[in-house]
Amino acid sequence: MAMRTNEQAHQFIENYSFGMIVSQSLEGTHLPFLLNKDEGDMGTLYCHFARANGHWKNLDANKVLIAFNGPNAYISPSWYASRLAVPTWNYAAVHVYGKVELLDAAQTLDLARQTMDKYEPQGEMRHDSEQELKTREFQAKLSKAIVGCKIVISQIDGKLKLGQHRKPQDQQGVVKGLAAENDDNSQALLSYMRATEIGMG
Repeated sequence: MAMRTNEQAHQFIENYSFGMIVSQSLEGTHLPFLLNKDEGDMGTLYCHFARANGHWKNLDANKVLIAFNGPNAYISPSWYASRLAVPTWNYAAVHVYGKVELLDAAQTLDLARQTMDKYEPQGEMRHDSEQELKTREFQAKLSKAIVGCKIVISQIDGKLKLGQHRKPQDQQGVVKGLAAENDDNSQALLSYMRATEIGMG
């Protein structure tokens, strides 16, 4: 089942913001992304590369795919009430397409601050670290180390494969099966299904 709205996909990206950017050369890099959902018709993504990672050199003005993976887990056919079922894998994912624009040094520094603001717990950063970020010496060092990018989104494809097409008794069997599993993947998938109320029977 496809995600019905861009808003659903945007929320997914914000919750599972560590994605993989894939270029036309089929190179891929895993990065954290920031989403500005109000910039552009479908939103805009921001990320930064380590300058030592040569992948960024082939991205400016080129189209890319960014894949965001959510919870996923193996589904045993023994959990279904129906017979003649096959094993499968349930998951949630979003694919985003767009064109890359490299950021200048000032924009990249601002992006680095925004990234820390998102992922640094409130109040956790020491005061001296905050002051260091403001020094010209540190900013110059950071500018030499990272390259910022923005991707104006042109297409979003969100996919939810959570067994929602199966009969209610089969869905209930999957819920019970996942609940009995001890691994993190199964528990994360079950939590996501409960939160979205999809595939719960």
